[in-house]
Amino acid sequence: MRRDLERVLLTKEEIQSRVAQLRAQLARDYDGKDPVFLGVLKGAVPFFKDLTSEIPIRCSYDFIYASSYGAGVQSSGQVHLLKDASMELRGRHVVVVEDILDTGYTLDFLQKHLLQKKPASLRFCILLDKPKGRKVAFKADYVGFTIPNEFVVGYGLDYNEAYRNLPYVGVLKSEIYSK
Repeated sequence: MRRDLERVLLTKEEIQSRVAQLRAQLARDYDGKDPVFLGVLKGAVPFFKDLTSEIPIRCSYDFIYASSYGAGVQSSGQVHLLKDASMELRGRHVVVVEDILDTGYTLDFLQKHLLQKKPASLRFCILLDKPKGRKVAFKADYVGFTIPNEFVVGYGLDYNEAYRNLPYVGVLKSEIYSK
């Protein structure tokens, strides 16, 4: 699969180091608040697992599934909610964990949707921020890395459901997705 990549953008070690820093920051910020970490399926699964599995505070997990990409490399601009949170969020401190902030469509949609559930607070923790891809103004509260406007895969990020299993983040060669 590595032959499909232009280059590795973030190594496994760089990712794990930054995730540990984010985990420590979240532990400080949410100590004593019993937050709900809400993972956005499917891409955020590796990040969510690494971020929350060793966090030294009391917390709950839940998942939501929303997408604006489908099988393409560009957002359709229309977000589809495929699975809502299953636990009560009213009065809870909610931290949405997402793999990438690109166009902003999905996170803007989720913010509006989740605020209707009346959480005590709502924050967003993302692994990758791609500000040059932004179509909707949105700013995450916790950011792992800011990256260039390139199509990336690995560590949960996919192209047509492939490459999620890579332990690093790489830039996909354009000939792979322009076929």
